[in-house]
Amino acid sequence: MVLLWGRLIMKIPLDYICVRTGSLCNRCQSIVDSGQVEPFEVDVMKVLLDIEESQVKELKDSVYHKAYKIDDRLLVLVVSSGPRMTQQLWIKVAKILQERLNIKVRIIEKTPNVKDSAIRLLFPAKILGVNTVWLPDGSVQYIVKLPKNERRYLPASPLDLEEALSKIHSTQVKIKVED
Repeated sequence: MVLLWGRLIMKIPLDYICVRTGSLCNRCQSIVDSGQVEPFEVDVMKVLLDIEESQVKELKDSVYHKAYKIDDRLLVLVVSSGPRMTQQLWIKVAKILQERLNIKVRIIEKTPNVKDSAIRLLFPAKILGVNTVWLPDGSVQYIVKLPKNERRYLPASPLDLEEALSKIHSTQVKIKVED
């Protein structure tokens, strides 16, 4: 949580004033230049702060971690909820973001567990499970298994969702549709 002018605001990696004005200070610009925050994320944070201020006050206790844009078709927002944020409020925030940014938005809670992330990202499709494959070079690959009849419920193409999960967890994730 960040205290600004006596009120709590959503925690973001950049300075509140820089995001609001769109003019980044040296510290914030170095964070963007280093790649820790992508330039499009500044716009996402600005919209989130607008939503918090005008429509969903409960965002104030939440933490913005990262946003991933997949082929300009899908925006995956990774957050930690505050105590008063509910799933219904996150759905409302996602709809507002979709309208304002003109891109499909999925919001998921930050978790180190690939299965939990996959369940949230692929919803309403139901997954069968997640297999861990240890590769000869010592790296790990995860395979998310999905029944054939659930494919139609995916919020985006399996390749886009694989890319999103791989970026979120910094490891290779594949989605396999069972026959």
